[in-house]
Amino acid sequence: MFNVGDKIVYPMHGAGIIDSIEEKDILGEKQSYYILKMPGEVKVMVPTAKAEEIGVRNIIDKSSADKVIGVLEQDETEMDKNWNKRYRDNMDKMKSGDIYEIADVVRNLSFKQKEKGLSTGEKKMLNNAKQILVSELVLAEHASQEEVEQLVDNKINTSYKMFRAEDIAPESVVNKFIPFDGTGTSN
Repeated sequence: MFNVGDKIVYPMHGAGIIDSIEEKDILGEKQSYYILKMPGEVKVMVPTAKAEEIGVRNIIDKSSADKVIGVLEQDETEMDKNWNKRYRDNMDKMKSGDIYEIADVVRNLSFKQKEKGLSTGEKKMLNNAKQILVSELVLAEHASQEEVEQLVDNKINTSYKMFRAEDIAPESVVNKFIPFDGTGTSN
């Protein structure tokens, strides 16, 4: 059982603070709900009786937050080439509510976006995963949303350059079609 003021994570939605615990009558059924205040002034109702079953958990601590940032600094993990299978695998990771799995999705999809772009569905998934990741890190790091978004983007950009820069040949279009041999031109 959680209490008012607790910082919790609601899988597939992100992290927030329990604003209140209220009894509501919905469709003739009285139930107790956590009223969760999410970033952006969004409020979500989570049935208290089903919170554990749904996967609601406490947010991570500072040392775990550092480990999550470490996931963003690693090379991408192997993903299926078939976009449909890859989408389902990533969705399963997000549904798990595991912050490390969500960081893995953010990093992998960010790398893929930089390499060759993402489908509309995967772009939406990346944005959702990033929002979930950022919402928890904001509360764990006691930082602003802008600071955490900047940190996440910087870590991904740095790791992408570290692991992928050698794969990208900085070859100009002109040199590609007109080889330069260094001897100069003669008229």
